[in-house]
Amino acid sequence: MSRIHITIDRLALQGFDPAERAALVEGLKGELTRALADPAARAALKSRRTPVLRLGSLERKSGPSGSRTFGTKIARAIQRSVKP
Repeated sequence: MSRIHITIDRLALQGFDPAERAALVEGLKGELTRALADPAARAALKSRRTPVLRLGSLERKSGPSGSRTFGTKIARAIQRSVKP
């Protein structure tokens, strides 16, 4: 069994109310957990330390539901950016 350790030192969420922030973090954690639970996805990741990831433009809708979806989109963009 392999282990993956991801550290996000800072997540700046300016312009989000508390419920939206919580929903975004929930979506981010949930999608990263789901993606990394797949052995094939884990095997495709390359090991590295990256101080900053540039994820590009992501669409965001307002409200907790939109923020949760936005968190999921961020997680998917992170997954794409760390693949070889």
